[in-house]
Amino acid sequence: MLTRLSPLLLLLFCFSLSLLLGGENGFNQAIELSADALAGVKFIREKKLLTQYFSEIAQETGKYAFGVKDTLQALELGSAEELIVWEQLDVNRIVLKHKETGVDKVVYLTERQEKDPKNFKAEDGGDLEIVDRQTLLEWLAENFKNFGAKLNFVTDKSQEGSQFCRGFGGIGALLRYQVDFLTMEVDEVEDDEDDFI
Repeated sequence: MLTRLSPLLLLLFCFSLSLLLGGENGFNQAIELSADALAGVKFIREKKLLTQYFSEIAQETGKYAFGVKDTLQALELGSAEELIVWEQLDVNRIVLKHKETGVDKVVYLTERQEKDPKNFKAEDGGDLEIVDRQTLLEWLAENFKNFGAKLNFVTDKSQEGSQFCRGFGGIGALLRYQVDFLTMEVDEVEDDEDDFI
C-alpha cells in the first residue's frame, strides 16, 4: 500500500508514524519506510542534472568539463560549479616523490594503470615512490568545498547515468564560465618547450 502513495504523502505518513512511535526508533522507522520514495527523488534530481550537463555539451557552450584531467583543471581554476562523479569511479589519486630530487608529482591512475611500472618512472628515468594514495572519490569528498564547487554523485542505473559513465569517463563538471581546455593544453606544451630554450 505504501508504495502506491505519492512520495510527498509517503514522507508525511512516515513522519507522522515517527511521531506516533516516538524518539529515535520512530525516526529510524520513518526513514526506512520512505527509502523508496526518497530514492525516487534522488533519481529524478540525477536525471535533471545530467540532462542539463548533456544540454551544455550539445549546445557547445564550453561551460562543461569531462574526464579526470579537464575536470580537475576546472576545479583548480575555480570554474567548476557542479562537480558530477560516478559513485563507483575507479581512479586513485597518488602523490609520488622523485627519489633523487625530492619533487612531488600527483597522478591519477586506475587500478590497471597502477600495475604498469612505467607510471612510476620520472621523465628523467628516475624512480618515483608513493607518498600518498587514496581514491579520487575520497579526495573529492574531502576537498570539493575548497574549490567552491558542489559535489554530486550519480549512478549508472539511468540511461543518462550510463551514458555519462561510459561516454564521459564518470567524472565531469558544469562550469560557471567558459573554459577552453584545448588552448590551455597548447599553452602548457609551449611553456614546457620554453623551459628547454
